[in-house]
Amino acid sequence: MAFKQLKLYFDGDVVTLLAHKLLAHGVNLDEEAFVHIATQDLDGLELKARVEHIADALWQHLPFSYPEAVTALVAILGSENEKETGMFKAYYWVMPIAKLVEKYGLAHFEPSMYAIEEITKRNTGEYAIRPFIEKYPDQTLQRMLAWSKAANPHVRRLASEGVRPRLPWAPKLYGYIKDPTPILPVLDNLKDDPSKYVQKSVGNCINDILKDNLEVGKQLIESWVPNATKQRQWIIKHALRNLVKADDGWVKTILP
Repeated sequence: MAFKQLKLYFDGDVVTLLAHKLLAHGVNLDEEAFVHIATQDLDGLELKARVEHIADALWQHLPFSYPEAVTALVAILGSENEKETGMFKAYYWVMPIAKLVEKYGLAHFEPSMYAIEEITKRNTGEYAIRPFIEKYPDQTLQRMLAWSKAANPHVRRLASEGVRPRLPWAPKLYGYIKDPTPILPVLDNLKDDPSKYVQKSVGNCINDILKDNLEVGKQLIESWVPNATKQRQWIIKHALRNLVKADDGWVKTILP
């Protein structure tokens, strides 16, 4: 079967899908106008631009204030993703909703946190959360600490993935590049997480820290080594992969 680029999923079909979901939930949406605007010049755009274009059209045509719009959009999300995969396959259509929250929800902290938590249970909130970290660093970090203890592994993953200083395809968090110590309690809460999906995210976050704050990253890992669980050992090994490639002498004292 031929591979289909992710960007090609964001076409007229996904626009119509969103319209029909909203209409089925009683939203007074002008479907014709929304579809016309959302699909205009869509073919010439790349992935991120397509998602944003659809999000802009959606925001333009929702007949609500932002808090009411978020309630309507969360209502169409449907069942949660029970797997650690499929976020960009079965739930790709949620991405414009996440972009809408990221772009238009910054003045509405609580409704946006609610939406991001629900979105990440199906797709991901790792990009939508970053403007809130910038604008409300303490408030958002407290929310992410709570998320790091959530029962849902997708929410726990958001806690670590969202604070990654150098998350790919996302704006860098320069505050955490300069000083990552505020995010260490989040990682500590997740150091023995049973989900491989979460473990990988925690390892990637520490790998980001090591790139800019080598001593901070080393001290964190050293504090984790005593009585390390199997899960923690895997995270440490994943976090140190770049230093292993560089044949770093300190790593040889950490890894068996």
